[in-house]
Amino acid sequence: MSFKSLSPYAPLMRSVLRIVAALIFLAHGSQKILGIPASSSAFPPVMSQFWIAGMLELVGGALLALGLFSRPVAFILSGLMAFAYWLAHAPQHPVPALNGGDAAILYCFVFLYIAFAGPGPLSLDRILGRDH
Repeated sequence: MSFKSLSPYAPLMRSVLRIVAALIFLAHGSQKILGIPASSSAFPPVMSQFWIAGMLELVGGALLALGLFSRPVAFILSGLMAFAYWLAHAPQHPVPALNGGDAAILYCFVFLYIAFAGPGPLSLDRILGRDH
């Protein structure tokens, strides 16, 4: 089997990457905002930095999972993760594996990729003719 034979499946896998990343991301928002799954840091004060991040994770994750407004949402979430890394993680230690920021970096670049590459064929954007 040649790996080149996998190329026709690349658009489908872009959708799978978007959906899986968005669902895991959404779970971070539901934990912050809804307390599901249970968390000691749930229910932050409205309009606090933690609340804004949680709302973006929850709503943005849901929109991205559905593939609706994928490019602008992915771009915003990429920026959110860049801010999260530099504001919350980098000050703790310069090495991502030691400051807990490796997931933020990965999300940042996965979402940036989706903003540029599009949502893939399994998306509401594609069904509605918004992304070609």
